[in-house]
Amino acid sequence: MAVELKVPTVGESITEVQIGQWLKGEGESVKKDENLVEIETDKATVEIVAPVSGKISKVLKKSGDTAEIGEVIGYVEPTEAGAKSDSAATAGDSSKKEDELAAKVKAQAAESIKRQDVKPPAPGRTPEPRVIEPRGAKPVEPESKSAPPKAESGEDQALVVSNESPRPIIRKGETNRGAVARGPVSRDGREEEVVPMTPIRKRIAQRLVEAQHNAALLTTFNEVDMSAVMALRSEHKGTFEEKYGIKLGFMSFFVKATIDALKLVPAVNAEIQDTNIVYHNYFDIGIAVGGGKGLVVPVLRDADRLSFADIELTIADIATRARKNALQLEELQGGTFTISNGGVYGSLLSTPIVNPPQSGILGLHTIQERPVAREGQVVIRPMMYLALTYDHRIVDGQGAVTFLKRIKEVMEEPMRMLVEV
Repeated sequence: MAVELKVPTVGESITEVQIGQWLKGEGESVKKDENLVEIETDKATVEIVAPVSGKISKVLKKSGDTAEIGEVIGYVEPTEAGAKSDSAATAGDSSKKEDELAAKVKAQAAESIKRQDVKPPAPGRTPEPRVIEPRGAKPVEPESKSAPPKAESGEDQALVVSNESPRPIIRKGETNRGAVARGPVSRDGREEEVVPMTPIRKRIAQRLVEAQHNAALLTTFNEVDMSAVMALRSEHKGTFEEKYGIKLGFMSFFVKATIDALKLVPAVNAEIQDTNIVYHNYFDIGIAVGGGKGLVVPVLRDADRLSFADIELTIADIATRARKNALQLEELQGGTFTISNGGVYGSLLSTPIVNPPQSGILGLHTIQERPVAREGQVVIRPMMYLALTYDHRIVDGQGAVTFLKRIKEVMEEPMRMLVEV
């Protein structure tokens, strides 16, 4: 008897998901617990695994379709050989429980410095584009159902607001796995693509528009001389990397400086709820990361309690898993303030948009050598523009300027982070 593949519960407030990439097609053999299909929510990508060994007998929902929680999207037909294999595997697993438990405890201890204990699912894949064929053309047939190769990861810390991954170019007559013929070409013969927005992209659009409509947003700027931080980083980066296995980046300095500034100007770390102002006496700092399918903002919980190494290790981990769409929902929820680093892609200046219901977001930009005046002399220094976008309903201009000025002071005299003055 065929076993149903149902959409699992993926969050308290989520009632609908979008079907992503089917990793197995109709008629293909599967093993128990093997990944079958990705489902996408407005926060993350989750994979449904095979409940039994057998073969996929029917696919009810195709890539791009929507489905409700609990809805059946396909069937797996168990095979006699698969059932025996599952039974043997279950017996083998039972005999290894104690060893697995011990290994798990050991792994958790080894990873404690990262403050992470999440097993990432397989790397996610971007939604497939649709091919636009001439009017009257026959629909193209999908090619092989074999899964495409995994994408190579980029730099370890691509911390930047970015659009979705580039879509492959599909020319007339070509096909792509999962592609669907739809619509005519434009009148002048040039081709177009129709690609449904992913749930994550829809959610990004919704939240950004809400922020613009519901808050009185204003941006103020300052600039920071990065000479002192760069010198300190250069002096200690070798020892730091040898000890912790991670490079000492600039983000940990900015997280520390931001927390210092939030303590000085609490309104930037607060939010409005109805007619009340809620001041957060903790510091959950969101780091805007360009993931595989759009912007996500994982949160560094209690960031004021993290060391430089903790911050660097955690950011490297979440950035890697964000590109693989492997972040967990709870890692993306909450946050009292956000930092967005557009400088890694060369952004010179921008006005970031706050992440509701937060009241502020700090934008970091590229470091450029520029002539500046120092003690009556013109010198060349590595300078970075800072931008603070804030909700003017709760943060006034004086508070915003004071906030950025404090970050500037701390970054230009990084020893302040150690002596807390």
